[in-house]
Amino acid sequence: MRSPRDTAHGLPSALPMGTPDAAYHLAMRGRPLPVGFLFRYDGPPPPLDAVRARVAERAHAIPALRYRVAGEGKVFRRVDRIAVEQHVHEFRPTEHDTDGPGAGRLMLTRPMSAAGRPPWEVWLVHGPDGGHTLCYRTDHTLQDGVGAAHTARALLDDHPEGGGPAPHHRSRPTARGLAGAFGDVAASCRPATAKPAFDVPGSGRLTVCHADVPLARLRAVGRAHGATVNDVYLAALSHAVRSWHLKATGSPHPPVPVAVPMSVRAPGEELAPGNRMVVARLQLPCDEASPRRALARVAARTARLRASRRRDALSLLLAATPRAIGARLGTRMVNGAVVAAPTSSVNFGDALVHQGAVARRAVMLTGLAAGIRCMTTLTSQHDAACLTVVHDEALATADELPDLWLAALLELEQT
Repeated sequence: MRSPRDTAHGLPSALPMGTPDAAYHLAMRGRPLPVGFLFRYDGPPPPLDAVRARVAERAHAIPALRYRVAGEGKVFRRVDRIAVEQHVHEFRPTEHDTDGPGAGRLMLTRPMSAAGRPPWEVWLVHGPDGGHTLCYRTDHTLQDGVGAAHTARALLDDHPEGGGPAPHHRSRPTARGLAGAFGDVAASCRPATAKPAFDVPGSGRLTVCHADVPLARLRAVGRAHGATVNDVYLAALSHAVRSWHLKATGSPHPPVPVAVPMSVRAPGEELAPGNRMVVARLQLPCDEASPRRALARVAARTARLRASRRRDALSLLLAATPRAIGARLGTRMVNGAVVAAPTSSVNFGDALVHQGAVARRAVMLTGLAAGIRCMTTLTSQHDAACLTVVHDEALATADELPDLWLAALLELEQT
């Protein structure tokens, strides 16, 4: 089965990689780094042929699905014909697996072999409980999480118009924002930062764990403390890391530097190939015993990021830096030597509806690279949110973090 209109649709035959794209390609030495979305459904899965028919109908019109990495990591090359059977697959886990983490492990660990075609895939994963998970994944060199969100909706949703993460409207950064951007770069070039909970030799084996929570709870805590949902997520994560390390060692954990990805995807770029993102450095106050005070410290720091327009300052700095140099700086800014984890947050918007079924959970996840042992994501859709922790199995007890995060959220609700 081929996409019914295998035409160029006015797309250029080649596009130069941006600096973030080149950074991912450099960090992975040309290997793909999976990034994507998982949508969990109750009830029986649709027929594989129906999923393939949906993809065949739409894939040709989505620019991000028409390109592959070429030119030794310097350009994206357009592919004019899409063989849907090579991109859409079905998987049935063993009876000992569970659907959510099982689908996540599949998306992170199953090899991505594009063989000259665009590297994206759609997977229909059957669950042992009768439910199913619909997955979209691609190579992070070609697309960031927000781009993946827009692509998943355009490719799979019954009614793909509207919804999805809000676009970024660019503005002029302040002098403080520019100083902060240079400070983030400088911090990444300093000697390794002590992160005792995360500084372990990697095993190369990844696993995934989750915690689900009504989005209304996060919003209510944010309103009560003058903070955003993202602030609540990060403060609860800070306290969870503190509790996790304290339980394991009896010692408090120092503040933890994390990498906070921020989208700069502008209106009209929703389905464009490439990474439209920057990364800011943020200290999580894991030394703070009180979740309430941790939230106040996180909220104050993120407010300074917004007021100084750090996102736009980092974007301007990237644009002004030669790509090869910027890519090397990018691999330093998101590196296990200087940050403990990337901490992403994506609001998918309305729940994904596929073949009449409404997803009850959305999860964005990505693999690990450059010495990173752990990454966390808060993915929200409609009225639900899901914390996802992807970690190297060398962090043997990191599967405790979701429950500790929920406990920290409960403490915040009670203060």
